[in-house]
Amino acid sequence: MLGPGHGMPMSFFPFGPFMWLVFAIVIVIPFWAIFSKAGYSSWLSLLMAIPLVNVITLYVLAFSRWPSQRKT
Repeated sequence: MLGPGHGMPMSFFPFGPFMWLVFAIVIVIPFWAIFSKAGYSSWLSLLMAIPLVNVITLYVLAFSRWPSQRKT
């Protein structure tokens, strides 16, 4: 059982997984559209819910040449 001395207060624990899920959904939905418009698979937006992987994915997205740009 987690308590104040173990990294997370008891009162927050029941809402932790729920809040993570809500946060992940709020982040994934806009990136689903961004990846789609950029010409990448929309499923890559699920990477935005994974800590540290999301930062790497943002850098790749920001600095690579998008498939939608290559077509023109």
